[in-house]
Amino acid sequence: MGQQAFDLRTVSASKTVCSLMRACSKIFPGHLGGAKITRQFSSCRGVFLKASYSNTRASNQAIDSVGQDKFAVVNGSSKIFRANGTSSIPFSRETSVLDAFQDQYDGIVVNPQRLPSNPHAFASVLQSSLSQWEQEGKKGVWLKLPLEQSELVPIAVKQGFQYHHAEREYIMLTYWIPEGPCLLPANASHQVGVGGFVVNEKNEVLVVQEKHCAPAFVGFWKLPTGFILESEEIFIGAVREVKEETGIDTEFVEVIAFRHVHDMAFKKSDLFFICMLRPLSTEIKVDDLEVQAAKWMPLTEFLEQPVIQEDNMFKKIIDICIARLGKCYCGLSAHQVISKFDGKSSSLYYNVVQGSDFNCPAV
Repeated sequence: MGQQAFDLRTVSASKTVCSLMRACSKIFPGHLGGAKITRQFSSCRGVFLKASYSNTRASNQAIDSVGQDKFAVVNGSSKIFRANGTSSIPFSRETSVLDAFQDQYDGIVVNPQRLPSNPHAFASVLQSSLSQWEQEGKKGVWLKLPLEQSELVPIAVKQGFQYHHAEREYIMLTYWIPEGPCLLPANASHQVGVGGFVVNEKNEVLVVQEKHCAPAFVGFWKLPTGFILESEEIFIGAVREVKEETGIDTEFVEVIAFRHVHDMAFKKSDLFFICMLRPLSTEIKVDDLEVQAAKWMPLTEFLEQPVIQEDNMFKKIIDICIARLGKCYCGLSAHQVISKFDGKSSSLYYNVVQGSDFNCPAV
């Protein structure tokens, strides 16, 4: 039951897409984790500046792809030839500039696989690189330092680099060259979670008790919840979480509702999607790691729990789910669409009402 929002290893100089963190304890509908949504304050070159980020698209060039590029010597200078046929910034052996390529926003992405191993050499070449990039009118610099070269972090910080984000295998730092507000996007501002509302033919709802929870929720039967993984669809994450916690196979029906709240774990905002799922199996197999117990509970008994009755958020969510069971409410189905904006397949969630029939299909 974990979460990673998006792959932060794919980075441009104007937009980065972030990953969500995993939480050990989740209480429906609260949970922990992260995904980049909003704009916030930026800190550039050691000075905190209040600024809005540019609303530009993310680059398709990934830092991790640099290692697959080909290197050649052209007129006495080295040049990187990427898989798409374009070339990186040429650098002279005499000028000692870091291996890097330029993204489409006049930004610099340093090649993490060809960093100097000697800290003193790194400090020298980093300083000369910044000077050259400033003369060339470049903007943001993305510096990815692998875990095994963590001794280079304080050197970069002393030269004005700012922390951006960190993963288990690396830390990402940034540097804004021009004067004025920094326009590089900040790290993830949101965490994304899912919950599964599963009702069988006996009008029983699938519920679990968390093994680790706050004292106020001990003994409380809740819906299975969790976090979406890296590059995972919301509807797939809901199905997976239910399977992991209870052993029950399901299929996605609709997104019934979602909650948006702020100032959660690590001061991040939170998006939590309630998904209606159709059960495909009945035998429960409890996940002993994080779940204390799981069972099929009569819906009326589930609703009578004090936590449900006394909490406006819980009660409203369950009221909506029950309305959906009675076909008095329609949720959002997932539809695959391709946009010319990025050429990628996306899941667009929306409701379709055909003709004059305003009743949703039976669950």
